[in-house]
Amino acid sequence: MGTTGTAAGTAVITFTDTELDPYVTHAPTRRWLTGPGLPGVGGLLTFDALRADGLRTVADSTDDPECRLAADLREQLVIGGLVGLDGPQTDSVLLDGATGEVTTTCFFHDRLDLMDRRPLAPSLETLVRFATAADELAALRGQFAAYAGRYGREAVAEASAQLLALYEAGSHGEVPPFWRIAAVIRPLALIAGPGTRSGLALDLPPRLLDEEFGARAVVRFEDVDLPSTLTHEPTRRFLLEVGLPEECVWFTLDTDAPLPALTDRLFRLGSLLEDTALVVDGTTGAVFSWSEPDATLRPLNADISTLAFTLWLIHRARTLDTDHTLTEAYDHLATTLTHTLKSLDPTSTDPTPSTPTDDGWRYWPGVFEDEAGGGLYA
Repeated sequence: MGTTGTAAGTAVITFTDTELDPYVTHAPTRRWLTGPGLPGVGGLLTFDALRADGLRTVADSTDDPECRLAADLREQLVIGGLVGLDGPQTDSVLLDGATGEVTTTCFFHDRLDLMDRRPLAPSLETLVRFATAADELAALRGQFAAYAGRYGREAVAEASAQLLALYEAGSHGEVPPFWRIAAVIRPLALIAGPGTRSGLALDLPPRLLDEEFGARAVVRFEDVDLPSTLTHEPTRRFLLEVGLPEECVWFTLDTDAPLPALTDRLFRLGSLLEDTALVVDGTTGAVFSWSEPDATLRPLNADISTLAFTLWLIHRARTLDTDHTLTEAYDHLATTLTHTLKSLDPTSTDPTPSTPTDDGWRYWPGVFEDEAGGGLYA
């Protein structure tokens, strides 16, 4: 195995014909692996393990003396993985050396009989093209460079349509769930630009929440409702003029006036799941979760604008699920929601402890992933 050239700054992984024997017999796949090759690490996929491990089968990667693996899995080649929130792979990426088809699987080393495959791409060429498009959207370069500096509903709709059309063309209209989720969720990060007018982290489009939740479901406060501890003017102005939805899956706004002050700077704004309150630092505008059972304060969102974006993102995903059946691959949906939230609000997903009692757990990634507890339909 060798490396040649660079792809997006990452050395390309290639193989010699001898190294592909006897694993890969599919001629187009052999040409791709001996020619253009695979990038090491991208935003969605990593193939870097090939540098250390080379080509190996699923059977080689498991201890399976009882032959519990399904027959169609045993000779699949493990070539990479899907990138998780902090970099390590989650599902493994598999290559069929006889057909060139690319799928994913999750290794259950204690229950190999439960392992199966999910479609990812009909070929390595298509896989690389799909991943490159998603990376270019995230960085607003290449075929998505025209979206740099563009924000709002129109930008979201156009970017999503462009990415989805590319995926449909490359998969004959049958877009695998992983890419369908990427095409409809990741462009949602274009809804809001950096805060210049608002003095907050984000400038949301006018009436964004009203249009998403319905005007009657969005609560705007009055001055007398806000505690004296709220001295951060951009936050105060947001609550007075923009407001927040009264309810959204894992969040309920406190509508009893006035909002209660908890300390000389923290006040309660609403409630989350599991005896957890949503509180705001009145001097900085930072938003926290307060766990009452263990008396732990954890970062929730950078500020009120990114909290509003988070609630909009959740509601939008539930709406999009109706048309695109996103929850059929719930694990991919949860990861994509977290990645999308992180792109506009790194605070909400950063596990770095911020206080002596902070254990690094973050509320939004945690509830996104909780499919067993109901997930988006909790």
